[in-house]
Parts: sequence; C-alpha cells; structure tokens
Amino acid sequence: MTVVSTHRQAQQLPAVPFYCPVPSVVHPSAQALNETTVRWMLQQHLDTDELQRKRLALCDFGGLTASTMSYGQLEPLTLMAKFHAVLFSLDDGVCDEAFVTADVLAQETSRILRAVEVPATESPDDSPHTGALRLLRLELERYASRQQIRRWTDAMRVYTSGLVWEASWRSSPGLPSLNDYVTLWMRAIGMAPSTALIEVVAGYSVPDHDLEDPRVRALTEMTWTLVSWDNDLYSRNKELLRADDNLNLIDVLCQELGCEPPDALLEAVAMRDRVMVLFLRLREQVLSDADGGLRRYLHGLGQFIRGHLDWASACPRYVVPGAPGEETRPEGWWKQRPADDSLEPLPLPTIAWWWDQLEVSSRATTG
Repeated sequence: MTVVSTHRQAQQLPAVPFYCPVPSVVHPSAQALNETTVRWMLQQHLDTDELQRKRLALCDFGGLTASTMSYGQLEPLTLMAKFHAVLFSLDDGVCDEAFVTADVLAQETSRILRAVEVPATESPDDSPHTGALRLLRLELERYASRQQIRRWTDAMRVYTSGLVWEASWRSSPGLPSLNDYVTLWMRAIGMAPSTALIEVVAGYSVPDHDLEDPRVRALTEMTWTLVSWDNDLYSRNKELLRADDNLNLIDVLCQELGCEPPDALLEAVAMRDRVMVLFLRLREQVLSDADGGLRRYLHGLGQFIRGHLDWASACPRYVVPGAPGEETRPEGWWKQRPADDSLEPLPLPTIAWWWDQLEVSSRATTG
C-alpha cells in the first residue's frame, strides 16, 4: 500500500471539467491495437522495473491512439501506438522519476536523434529506448514519404530539446517563469512528433507551404499546448503523490502570481479555455479557404485535443491513490461553456503571436 504524506495530500486539487466542443470519435480497433502494442513494448525491454512495466501496461496506448487518430489506417496506427508506448516509458523511467541530469539526458537524446537520422545501423551505445525508436523509424519508411520523414525528424529535435530543458529544471531548486514553462512543456510533451504523424497515419500529404502558413503553425502549437496543459490539469495529483513532481502549470502559476494552488487552478483553467476558444475560431477561419490534405490535418488537430481528453478521462494511470476502496477518478469531465471566452492575447510573449493570426473582424464580433 502506498503511504502518502499529509503535506502532499493537502496539496491535492479537485478535478476540473474541460471545455472541448469537438466531436468524440474512436477507431474500432482500439482494444486489438492496445494488445499488440503492450506485447511489443514488453518485448523491447524498455523498463527493468516490474512495477513500472505493470503501470505502463495499464496506460491503454491503443485507446489513446484510437481516440486521437480515429481516422487512421491500422498498420500506421499501430506504429503510432508503439511510439506512444516508447514516449511514456521514456517520460516515466528516464525523465520524470529517475532524477536524470540534463547532461546525461543530452547524451541519451543525441543518440536517439542519430538513430532517427541514420536508422539502418545499430550502435553498441543504443539504450532500449533508442533501439525501439530506431525500429520505429525504419518502419515509418513503409508509410511516409521522404518529406514526411524529414518533418518527423525535425519534430523529434523539437521534442528532445524540450526534454533536456525539462531535465535542467528538474535538477534546479526553483521553477521556471510562466513564459519559459509554456515554451518548455509544449516541446517536452512529445506533441511535435505526434502531430507530424497525423497525415502519415491517415495516408495523405500536406504541402510544406500549407504547414508553414503562420495560421497553421499557430494552430499546431495550440494543439501541443492544450494537450500539455490538459495533462497538467488532470495529472498533477498523481505526479505529486508518486514522484513529488511540482513542475506543473498550476505550481508555476503559484510562483508567478504569488497565490495558493486553488487560485492557480482557476487561472490555469481560464488560460486553457481562452486558448481553446482561439483554436476553434482560428481553425474556422483557415478552413474557410482550405482544401484537400490541409482540411484533414486541421480536423486531425482538433481530434487529437478531444481524443486525448477522452482517453485520460478513463485511463487507470490517472487514478489517484487513497485508502483501499477510496481511489478517486475525475467526475464531471465536460462543460458547455469556457471559463474565459476573450479573444485578447494572453500576456505571454512566447504565444502572443497566435492571436495576431485572427482576422480583425473576428475579434470585433466576440462577446
């Protein structure tokens, strides 16, 4: 039985409902997808700790992938589920709970990147995570064009640089500024390589000039950020109890605003909802003149935000431990209206440019 400190119990916060008016859709192969992925994950020996292997086996990688990419073709969808398994294992076993230093993680992520860049030849220095990602990179060649592989490789650089930055803060006695944390976490959450696979899993291609449109770049970054903040909102209790981890949006807001966690929670929800409102409004504008692959990609971004929440609402990973029979799950997961529907930019330089992509007429009509 896990013994939880009184101090950490006192810092627990109630679950909050989420505003996400995107339809819920789940791929019919979720269960089979999960069974295949768990078997593969165990074969890769990503973790030596038996308890950690059992935790990962309960993460429902098939459910996560089937909910976030319900439109996917089965074989590349399986690759995506395996990729999720490696990221979760890397996050738990190397980044969050192993107290790894930034310099050690820089070495590991550099080897990962080299395996992604040149996957054909194994290295004696490969860790299990590097080896697994090497295999997935080779498998990716079956489904992705050279252009798509390049995009995914670039996205892996975004992700791994975020991991090193995250590790530097985990070894620091303090917390980053809110502006730095927002930048750090949208990178370290692993969403960059995940969204880079949306078109691959669905079997279409988006031209570079469409993805490089500042409006589309803003919507992509909003997706990374919403997933990262949503993760903070529903996982903070678990992270505090299991890993004593306070590198979290709410705790960063406590430092930034000089407030207590309940007040920071209200602020975090308002921030999150304001970005959700912006995402929906800007996506509507871009869809008005988009066609082909870009339309599918933009719908895929919304599906990822919604599917991630659908998965988290039921995943055993986020059950908060308590006395036997008193484990808690989130209730009242959805709400109909945002806490903040303003279309004014959040006062964060790293993301303020998102609001610049809105047409002036759209801002003028907001109530």
